Amino acid sequence: FPSHDTSAIRTDNGPEFTSKVFQNWLHERKICWSPIEKGKPQQNGIIERFNRTVREAVLDACLFPTLQDAQNECDAFIAEYNEVRPHQALNYKTPKEYAA
Repeated sequence: FPSHDTSAIRTDNGPEFTSKVFQNWLHERKICWSPIEKGKPQQNGIIERFNRTVREAVLDACLFPTLQDAQNECDAFIAEYNEVRPHQALNYKTPKEYAA
């Protein structure tokens, strides 16, 4: 895993992350890519859980006439997720409360 002074992104090995476009984006920004081992989604469990929650609560639940509408809905979800919704793993506190 990269050192603390290097920015890094940890992802699965999906085609969106192995693509030349994404890899070039990382390179241009001097960000290290830290892929999980193939077949080991538990190595990226927190984001996998979050992605499933966003997909079910926002992306699968809504039709978006424009990209801006999708962005607005995602922004509202993230604010609720971080500031309003208690999380069992955080002893039923919001991430904002837990971080304080």
